[in-house]
Amino acid sequence: MSDIAIGRQKASNPFQAGAVALMLALGIVGFVGLIVLGAYAPDLRSGRNGGGHALSNSATGFSGIVQLARATGRNPRIVRNEIEFVTENLLIVTPESPFIDMSPVMGRGAKPTLFVLPKWETRPNPKHAGWVDWVGLQPVEMPIGVLAPDIRFAMSRYRSKGTALVMSPALPRNIQFRAPRPLQVITGLTKPKPVEAVKTPGRTVERRQRTEPTRAGNGSPVAHKLTPLITDGRGGIVLAQIDDLPFYVLADPDLISNRGLADVKQAASMLALLDWMNSNPPDGIAFDVSLNGFGHSKSPLKLLFEPPFLALTISVTIALLLAGVQAFGRFGPARARERAIAFGKKALVDNSAALVRKAGRERIMGRRYAALVRERAVAIFAIPTHMRDEKLDNYLDRLKGGHPFTELAAAAEEAGNRESMLAAAQALHVWQKEKKG
Repeated sequence: MSDIAIGRQKASNPFQAGAVALMLALGIVGFVGLIVLGAYAPDLRSGRNGGGHALSNSATGFSGIVQLARATGRNPRIVRNEIEFVTENLLIVTPESPFIDMSPVMGRGAKPTLFVLPKWETRPNPKHAGWVDWVGLQPVEMPIGVLAPDIRFAMSRYRSKGTALVMSPALPRNIQFRAPRPLQVITGLTKPKPVEAVKTPGRTVERRQRTEPTRAGNGSPVAHKLTPLITDGRGGIVLAQIDDLPFYVLADPDLISNRGLADVKQAASMLALLDWMNSNPPDGIAFDVSLNGFGHSKSPLKLLFEPPFLALTISVTIALLLAGVQAFGRFGPARARERAIAFGKKALVDNSAALVRKAGRERIMGRRYAALVRERAVAIFAIPTHMRDEKLDNYLDRLKGGHPFTELAAAAEEAGNRESMLAAAQALHVWQKEKKG
């Protein structure tokens, strides 16, 4: 039976072309947006958790210096991967605890780096996201241990009166700071703690610290040197240079934090100080947040939207759009689906032939067609019914014609493929017409 009703009916479409196009466009936009957000999600993390890093807008954060550097054309950028530490520009690192591995930063070599030591203990403000409430000063062991055990400071804090800090003659004259309240200073260096030895029966095992101190060839710790650049005038160091390298340590973060930049003169002096520390000529300032927990690794998906792979992505997108336009464009009128079983004798014969072919009975059809022609010849030529088998075939062979009947019947029975069987059947059909004529 057919799955199409007799006669043609007008096809009905429940969706208008405009509705289909709108749903398709929304789906494509949503899918592309999902891919883009997946690629850039780590970069979109605001970092407004009230911490002491370059993404934080709290009083102890450093987003203010980033915005100020951007507004003054200093090209700041946020570093989220250790691979980017190779930059020749000034890298500002703001570790929040002594439990952070600083070896990737210390391995920068002779490249300008500023370490900002922590100072304040805070807690998130429940009423304002990104704000913090003061708890108090961190234990002094926290800033002391940031670069330990390789470099271990001696530090002190005291209540300052906001007096002017003393600048080194090496600094430009336009750099002037006043002491934060309270003031955190470095008072010197202490010797690294030696590696402890734990004795066990039969052997001695060394107990190593988080990062083993740098040692000279004789095994003794290397002595480091601090060069004061900004002091309090009482022997305390606010900004120091390490070992004549472009490594700088800022003891009090309030000189560069959002709280400290509230003063215009302090902010201008800090920009001038960063310029003095930076490479020559500088093309930007790098602010690290990877050590504060906001790092990420290179994303293969992100490469699709950045040069040089961006050109390939655009080309593939255009090719897909063109393919979609071609797929939705109709060429010529719509063609109605044909019936599963057509009308007429020809359709009946075609369907019967298809059934025989699917049943695998084609090879025995030659013998049966020869038997059919024989029975029709008996009726057409009024042959006596008692003639059967060989007698009947001999009688048919004696009839006038080009080929004897038995030869044509044998060819039909012996046909091994469709072509030879068709030729034999046509020959029998011609023999029958000749005899009737």
